[in-house]
Amino acid sequence: MGRRESRENAMKLLYQVQIQKDDIQEQIDRFIEEHEINDGQDREYLLNVVNGVIDKEMELDCLISNYARGWTISRMPKVDLAIMRLSCYEIKFRDDIPMNVSINEAVELAKKYSGEQSGTFVNGVLGKIFSQLSSQDGSGSGG
Repeated sequence: MGRRESRENAMKLLYQVQIQKDDIQEQIDRFIEEHEINDGQDREYLLNVVNGVIDKEMELDCLISNYARGWTISRMPKVDLAIMRLSCYEIKFRDDIPMNVSINEAVELAKKYSGEQSGTFVNGVLGKIFSQLSSQDGSGSGG
């Protein structure tokens, strides 16, 4: 399936989990079945990032809200929030994904599913998070 499509599926699932109040594990299992995500690597990535975002949601939201000037988490479009949570998780917790790749993919997802202005917004917020995290680790590489 490829990482790009896997990332897109992860974003869709994270968005769905925000909207539906059903059991999260049931939603994950149903999503994997309905989208026929049978490849081991694709499934592993999807489960890692979706469960990671859910587990670290408060930390990720804090990071996002620190740099989303004039926006609160509750006011942000849910699609944009799902995209930024996913990208922030990748930037902070996945050493196998370069920060710039995660940000570029997030911007493309925002343009596709939310709109041009969302792409600019997502890019701005994630760019600031990238700058802060890369100055903290001293390398700028994200891993």
